[in-house]
Amino acid sequence: MQIKILGCSGGVSANLRTTSLMVDEDILIDAGTGVGDLSLEEMSHIQHIFLTHSHLDHIASLPLLVDTIFDRIQEPLVVHARADTIEALKHHIFNNIIWPDFSRLPSVDKPVMTFNVLSPNEHCELNGRHFEMIPVNHIVPGAGYRVSNGTGVFVFSGDTTSNDTLWQALNTGDRLDVLMVEAAFANKDIDLCRRAGHYCPQLLGEDMRKLKHDPDIYISHTKPGDEQNIFAECQQAMPERKLHLLNGKETFTL
Repeated sequence: MQIKILGCSGGVSANLRTTSLMVDEDILIDAGTGVGDLSLEEMSHIQHIFLTHSHLDHIASLPLLVDTIFDRIQEPLVVHARADTIEALKHHIFNNIIWPDFSRLPSVDKPVMTFNVLSPNEHCELNGRHFEMIPVNHIVPGAGYRVSNGTGVFVFSGDTTSNDTLWQALNTGDRLDVLMVEAAFANKDIDLCRRAGHYCPQLLGEDMRKLKHDPDIYISHTKPGDEQNIFAECQQAMPERKLHLLNGKETFTL
């Protein structure tokens, strides 16, 4: 199983893309602006998209992706997400005002996109790759995902702040090789983190004490221009952990 980071930034600027991870050649976790760096051929291989939540930086490329590969889609592109997230997409994006409703095009009987509701703690198996939705604490209903294939396990937290559900779920597993977790703001913005549903290094360090595993930990979703400061504060808050700053275009093989 290969994981390619298409985008992992908390904003956009030159060479920075918002959140999207590609699993092998056919699955995305989130569809931020990083999807736009894929070639047309690479886009045409995508069959499933797992969304963590409805915020724009995590779904921005979804409407354009479906439109771009419309004529190449043989089987409907399946969007997996919480019911709240799907309802937000239907109401605010695929509403024939902002964007066409591709769940009804080219026809209701044969659309190019379908939605699959996943509930927290539900599992989904796709050709030997196992996805588990884990509820997290964000300002809108959110989720992380545990992904395994029998030889490796990685977890992506999505956007979250202090919680117990993520860490309890991780501790129930026998193995955790890679954890990708957000730290959006520096410690000076801790009040904003609590209100906006994000981690800062202090809050993440406090929650990391709940984790029984010792994976490689990659810090994502850092605000542009403040990446190194946030990562340095993470190192101070979690000196015993194996920390790395996640960068776009990195590839992991598990």
